[in-house]
Amino acid sequence: MADQQNSLTILVGVITFMLTLFYCKHLWKRRRMPPGPLPLPILGNFLLIRTEGMIQGLTKLADKFGPIYTFYLGSRPTVVLTGYQAVKEALVELGDAFTNRGTAPIFNRLLHKEGLVLVNDETWSQLRSFSLTTLKDFGMGKKSLEDPVQEEAKHIVDHFTRLNGQPVDPNNTLMFASTNVIANLICGSRKCYDDKKWKKFLQDTHDAFLIMSSIWGQLYDIFPGIMCYLPGPHQKIFSLLKPLEDALKEIVRSHQKTLVPACPRDYIDCFLLRMKQEEKNDNTAFTIPNLVATIFDFFLGGETTSITINFGFLILAKHPEIQDKVHKEIDQVIGREKEPRADDRNHMPYTNAFLHEIQRYSDIVPMVFFRSTTRHVNFHGYNIPKGTDVITMLTTVLRDPSQFEKPEDFNVNHFLDENNKFKKNNAFMPFSAGKRACVAESLVRLELFIFFTVILQKFTLKPTVDPKDFNISPTERGVENIPPSHKIQFIARTLES
Repeated sequence: MADQQNSLTILVGVITFMLTLFYCKHLWKRRRMPPGPLPLPILGNFLLIRTEGMIQGLTKLADKFGPIYTFYLGSRPTVVLTGYQAVKEALVELGDAFTNRGTAPIFNRLLHKEGLVLVNDETWSQLRSFSLTTLKDFGMGKKSLEDPVQEEAKHIVDHFTRLNGQPVDPNNTLMFASTNVIANLICGSRKCYDDKKWKKFLQDTHDAFLIMSSIWGQLYDIFPGIMCYLPGPHQKIFSLLKPLEDALKEIVRSHQKTLVPACPRDYIDCFLLRMKQEEKNDNTAFTIPNLVATIFDFFLGGETTSITINFGFLILAKHPEIQDKVHKEIDQVIGREKEPRADDRNHMPYTNAFLHEIQRYSDIVPMVFFRSTTRHVNFHGYNIPKGTDVITMLTTVLRDPSQFEKPEDFNVNHFLDENNKFKKNNAFMPFSAGKRACVAESLVRLELFIFFTVILQKFTLKPTVDPKDFNISPTERGVENIPPSHKIQFIARTLES
């Protein structure tokens, strides 16, 4: 009995010593890092966010520790940046130091650590330069891209017209539309809205993002070494998205078989031609895995665009007074029959402000992908070692009270001056900022303007319940802010309406 007690005493002493050593080690490592809550072994600071979720939890901790603090995701020390000033300084003023992609366990597994969104250093630089140039050659940022976006908007109008005012959840249609715009650039094709195979792909993509944004997805990103082996809803993320990845691989194989070097049809053809040019370069960034991962990410990006538009529809249905003002401006500047063009946006301050406020308020990607420091950085007097993960909380930028008068409310006046002219706001960062900002920003901005103006030329959006009872708060807040599923009536506008 005495021997057992002695053994227990020794065991407790060893455990206590190890825990003390653990804390001393971390305290020594972070002695010049930003302050933050003391982590627990293995769990890190997870218990501080387990009830509210990562977004709300990290945002609240800034009230205690300031706009720059250290948070442990499991055993990983991660620097969290909140508010416009801190995020702007990191991504814009010290952009080169915060350019690398940080840890992204779910997407690392989905994309096999390949592709534009995940790679770093010279590989990233080459892929980004190539992507920007190629997408521009095929119309991104140019007037030539307006025609396919206009054509897709007509398909949306035709689809809603056939419903004859019958209530519908528009999300599936919007996912088809936004994906078709991307497909036009990437692989030179589009899918009909009744294509059952692609409908399943898109629904599975939406379901996967729902899980990613839930506590299960957050647990996977915090404890990937454990969660990858445990059963649970998080395992469905990968099975849901595997068929889409396989379909994209088949599209690439088809392009390889039909490639005509003298006449590249789209982004995939141009990438394959660049591969041929660099086939003797052992360190080339232009490989099939990087191609598949990059176009896979482009298609997944269509989810965020469709969600943004869906949020906008919900806002219009809830706020008929805002919809009336947008209708009036469209009628005055464009009319009911003329096709909207990108240049019209310059003469439509209220609509332009409305579209900006949709993106700010919906806050679709509240954290964006983690960054990682490319070198040791002295930031606000704190030392951030090379290779440290950094979370830029875009949600706190888009809702910074020092930049927006009523950050928690939908308020078009955030982007209008005293003369009702459109005004820019540097804290408008839905696409992130700096060199690693979204490469498709100009495409998304064009889609939003064309889709909304074409649809509002033709329809009045109405909820199926009293607008004051129409709840548009997100159902999940994580990788994305997911809007609730609501049915809306698309009522054809008459000359009197």
